[in-house]
This record gives sequence, C-alpha cells and structure tokens, in this order.
Amino acid sequence: MPNIKSAIKRVKVNEKANIANSQAKSAMRTTVKKAENAVAENAENKQELLQAAYKSLDKAASKGLIHKNAAARKKSRLAKKA
Repeated sequence: MPNIKSAIKRVKVNEKANIANSQAKSAMRTTVKKAENAVAENAENKQELLQAAYKSLDKAASKGLIHKNAAARKKSRLAKKA
C-alpha cells in the first residue's frame, strides 16, 4: 500500500473501476452468449437478443472495455450465424 495520499486514492479508484469494468464485460459476454444460443436453437426472440447483444458490444467498445474492431468482428460473426 502506498504512503502518499494521492497514490492511496489512485489505488482505491482503480479498484472501483476494475470492479465496474469486469461487471460490464461479464454482462456483455452474457448477452452475446444468450444471442448465440438463441440463434443456434432458432428461438422466437432471437432478433431481440441479437439487438441486445449488438447494443452491449457497442457500449463496451465506447467505454473502452473492448477494442472497436473487436466489437465489429463479434457483431459480424453474430450476424453471419443468424
């Protein structure tokens, strides 16, 4: 643990950000998996789940959780599966 006050605060802020980022990334992965499963099973609500997956991928890319090209690649692969 650092001794300098600003460094102590930086550690706390980084921990908070890390938790928030990992939760957001996990939620993104969950929506993508749900969409993939719906497409594989040809479920009735697959379009809604695909839209949710696209939205979560775009949101993650805009927040810097994943690279914008990675988001585009994942969206493209989902569309191809659908």
